[in-house]
Amino acid sequence: MASNVDHYRNNPLIHRDRRLGSSPSAWVRSFACEDLKPLIVCRGPIRKEAMDVFAEMGITHVGILLSEKDSIVYANALAPELRQLANHDRVHRVPDYTGATKEERVERMNQIVQIALDNGYDSIFAGYGFMAEDEEFVATVERAGLKFIGPNSTTQARAGKKDEAKRTALEVKVSVTPGVNDVAARTLLAKHRTRKQLLALVEAEGLACDAKVLADEKVELPVLAEHVLQASYARGLDLFTIDELGAQVQVEVAEMFRKYPRSRVRLKAIGGGGGKGQRILGASLLTAKAADEKAVAAAAAEAPAMVREVLSEVKATGVGDNKNVLIELNIEQTRHNEIQLLGNGEWCVSLGGRDCSLQMHEQKLLEVSVTQEALAATIARAANNGKTARAKALAVDLEILKRMEDDAARFGQAVGLDSASTFECIVDRDRYYFMEVNTRIQVEHRVSELCYSLEFANPDDPSDTFVVESLVEAMALLARHKKRLPKPRRIPRFGAAVEARLNATDASLSPHAGGVIRYWSKPIEGEIRDDQGISMPNPDTRMFMRYKVAGAYDSNIALLLTKGDRRLESYKHMARVLARMELRGTTLATNMEFHYGLVNWFLGQSVNAKPTTRFVVPYLTLVGMLKDEANKLDTAYAFAEMKKHYAKLMATENPGDAAAQKAMTDVLDRKVTLLTRVIDRFLDDPHLFAGWLSMNRRHYRIENGKLLWIRNPLGVLNDAYAYLNMAFHPRRPASQVMWEHDHELLTKSLRFYVALRERFGLKREEYYKLNEILQKEEPQDGFDAETWTRIRSAHLGYEAGNELLGLLFMVAESVRFFDFKVEDDLEVTIPEHLHDPELQARMKKVLCPPPATKADELVAPFGGMFYRQEAPGRPPFVEEGQHFEKGQPLYIIEVMKMFNTVRAPFSGTIEKVLMQGADGTVVQKGQPLFKITPDEKFVPVDPKAVERERRTRTQKHLEGVLMTFAEKFTTVEPVRFEEPEEEVAWAGVEAV
Repeated sequence: MASNVDHYRNNPLIHRDRRLGSSPSAWVRSFACEDLKPLIVCRGPIRKEAMDVFAEMGITHVGILLSEKDSIVYANALAPELRQLANHDRVHRVPDYTGATKEERVERMNQIVQIALDNGYDSIFAGYGFMAEDEEFVATVERAGLKFIGPNSTTQARAGKKDEAKRTALEVKVSVTPGVNDVAARTLLAKHRTRKQLLALVEAEGLACDAKVLADEKVELPVLAEHVLQASYARGLDLFTIDELGAQVQVEVAEMFRKYPRSRVRLKAIGGGGGKGQRILGASLLTAKAADEKAVAAAAAEAPAMVREVLSEVKATGVGDNKNVLIELNIEQTRHNEIQLLGNGEWCVSLGGRDCSLQMHEQKLLEVSVTQEALAATIARAANNGKTARAKALAVDLEILKRMEDDAARFGQAVGLDSASTFECIVDRDRYYFMEVNTRIQVEHRVSELCYSLEFANPDDPSDTFVVESLVEAMALLARHKKRLPKPRRIPRFGAAVEARLNATDASLSPHAGGVIRYWSKPIEGEIRDDQGISMPNPDTRMFMRYKVAGAYDSNIALLLTKGDRRLESYKHMARVLARMELRGTTLATNMEFHYGLVNWFLGQSVNAKPTTRFVVPYLTLVGMLKDEANKLDTAYAFAEMKKHYAKLMATENPGDAAAQKAMTDVLDRKVTLLTRVIDRFLDDPHLFAGWLSMNRRHYRIENGKLLWIRNPLGVLNDAYAYLNMAFHPRRPASQVMWEHDHELLTKSLRFYVALRERFGLKREEYYKLNEILQKEEPQDGFDAETWTRIRSAHLGYEAGNELLGLLFMVAESVRFFDFKVEDDLEVTIPEHLHDPELQARMKKVLCPPPATKADELVAPFGGMFYRQEAPGRPPFVEEGQHFEKGQPLYIIEVMKMFNTVRAPFSGTIEKVLMQGADGTVVQKGQPLFKITPDEKFVPVDPKAVERERRTRTQKHLEGVLMTFAEKFTTVEPVRFEEPEEEVAWAGVEAV
């Protein structure tokens, strides 16, 4: 494949310059886009990417739309793109991008179109946000005579609306998720049960229905009801209330629970996207033995409130809005795969897949490429290495990918796709189900760009070609030239790519808006960072400009991408990117440490693992358990106890030798910071800890309750400093790196063992053999007696105290960390207890403790817009004087596009409502909201009891790592359970 890539990179006959107008070929020049004049009406990384791509294409008349929520409400969040836009007349402001109501949304659509017409723009680029999938907005753009750089309004209607897309999928023989697609029609039929009643409704309301449909008695009632509903939407009329819709959804959900026992059900607003407008019901039924009617009724009773929530999130609560909601079986053990599509209305090509299973709250976190070429190569390697279970599992994925790509392209042609879109699927072992189509470019589109480019060839002269590597460029080409573009051929670029979404979230992955970025290190070699220009320096001073993470729209700060010839290389490079990245600020929280830990967890297990969409929450719960146990460890106490232990050993081994005993004490004192700084860093950040544990799981063994080292702990320690990006560097602040005297001590120790290893002809992994040799009293390999004695003494000194590092493994063992693992067939085993909702909630609080509060107050758990009621016109959840029960909804906080219903952590009474502002008022984390009287008094924690528990737990873990000298140097032969190519070394110098 490398030679193929090199051919296309170096072939002078292929036009690669994005300024097609500069090509010597008349045919290529005919596809120039320099005359395109786009207005960019999106924000975030895609706005900056579009600006860059358009500039590279030679497009000069470009404008951007700026929301006041970007630049005025949050004064320090000025769009950084303004630093590269020389003509500020091309910056156009609106209050926000979509408006809060249907009326405001229509007003904004017309305002955007008018801005384009008044300022000479001929096209609109909406990226992957706001109105990019809004059929009405696209139709408004088209009616004004403007080009929409994206799928046309007809395609938006057929593919963008989830119910229509599922109907189309069924027509073209694509498997879909079981469920109900027409609950709105069923709601209407619950009020008007017969054809006669429906026809009377049409006449009474004066609806413009097709006379042929009305007259045809063969048309089934649900189809007729849907036809009537479409006419009501066009008229701007509601034929049922949201309460009536919620009641019908409740009926359908209950029936789904009966039909599929021990399953959950997903509600999806048809206009949702990016995680918005979706809720899952029925968690309590997962463990039920049968469809208990009381449990079913209780679970289904949540549906009406959730219907209001999903409609509110997608702003579909206005009169005349299409309020249809999909009711789907939530397939629990599923992977989320998607196929990148590109079409011109006549042809449609697929550009491989992406695995987006690593997500939380329907928000994707880590996305990785899935291509036929890469899978075939990985299958061959696995087969050659004797990994038959792995090869078989990957072969299943290859067959599914081929089917998905074929079905996706067929679907794209069926809906007349004329731009970029994504065919989204859920994969359940050897089956897949179509889920929805995103009629826009995706956040993760560059994952596919890095794997494939597109070659367009002249039909009359196949040697006359040009290559497109950017999907944004392809969308502009399609908007400008439509059906003139010939069907392209996809060309492999890199073997694999991975993208991590750097978001403003805390350690529990809850939204954390409002922080200020004060410093961000420059990208390292090979890092692709799409950050909407935050890293761009001030053009005058070349200094970094502070940036406030506004959070009015979404939590994303940047998209981090890496690539490689294989998935393993792309993961390794991502690990290096995250290790070297420094991001500092005020009240700033990001998921960077989560990503670093997660990427290394897979590197330590297998990068070809098959995690499902249920992976992240149990993983977070396990990481929370690590932190909970880490909080009970007292490192200073552990070191002091270790010194006492060594004193007893020396007194036993060398009775009366005060000099030897003092020498050992001095050795241990010299190591105190070398050992404890790393240990404390891991105990403080469980995400870093989790990744490190996975990478080092083969370096020790537990036998009879004792931890035995397989690899020299000095080598593990050295790698730990590199893993934490704390390796010694004379120009970095001492607080951030290994201290110089510790560096000298560790380097001297490492060189000692490297020299011995070379002397005895041993490999790095043969520490056990070296240890066995050094236990012998007789001189070895020609050493004289005096030198051999000094070597053995040095060995004892260099190894003394290193077992303290084993406390980290004892913490892992105590929470059964390694029970969460990847099997030989690449399936991920998740211990059942990690699915316990109560444990999950408790560990979430461990990862991110709630803000300090008084016993008689309830405070905001995070910042955002505060709402006391479920929806406009509804009563508040709670009033003054009202008693509330544990788990009862108290209020809603909207942050990063998502509505978060906050429930009571205990029962009590509302004494006073402290938040008297209007709904939508912004609150800060920790801000008091209610004065309350809890039903039970809180018992304050005794700090002495906490300290006693920490020492007890520390002592218990020490019992597993502290041994006699004979036990300490017991040889342990390594067990190889991964092929060498899966190993990743972090050592700054040669590892021991």
